[in-house]
Amino acid sequence: MSVRNTLPRLWRDDRHPLSSLRDEMDELFESWTKDFGFPQMPWAQEAQWVTEISPRMNVSETDKELQITAELPGVDQKDIEITLTGGDLLIKGEKKSETDEKKDERSRSYHRVERSFGSFQRRLSLPYDVDPDKVQASFKDGILTLTLPKPPEVQKAAKKIEIKGEKQIEAKKAA
Repeated sequence: MSVRNTLPRLWRDDRHPLSSLRDEMDELFESWTKDFGFPQMPWAQEAQWVTEISPRMNVSETDKELQITAELPGVDQKDIEITLTGGDLLIKGEKKSETDEKKDERSRSYHRVERSFGSFQRRLSLPYDVDPDKVQASFKDGILTLTLPKPPEVQKAAKKIEIKGEKQIEAKKAA
């Protein structure tokens, strides 16, 4: 089991590397057109929809574990699937529509539907392989929490580096 030295990959998803550049360009053109009162670009509306059903995540770590929390409001626990393959973590799920697209049981017609629903997935590349038998997952109030213990060799590899101030450096030179 090798320790990967690409920690920034931890926060990257499985999209193409140029996707983030495209997203930034779309945002630039969208903000520019909004400032002048032009209608929103169709591809920006599509990108906004994709973002709405992609779960927002926080990734934190201690000396012994990584913790990943994902916001999944309106998603049932039975509709979430978590897969861990070596150093790749995949979270998939589906937020199901609560009503028929046109009418509900009271024959209510909808004039506007802004709540998002559909399938989603997020893939994270972890900086090391994790033992899937030791991963803990919980789901409460729309928040998925994953705790991934670090392998012993990764825990031992971390060493705290002391930061010396100017006075300590000058004292060492004088000695």
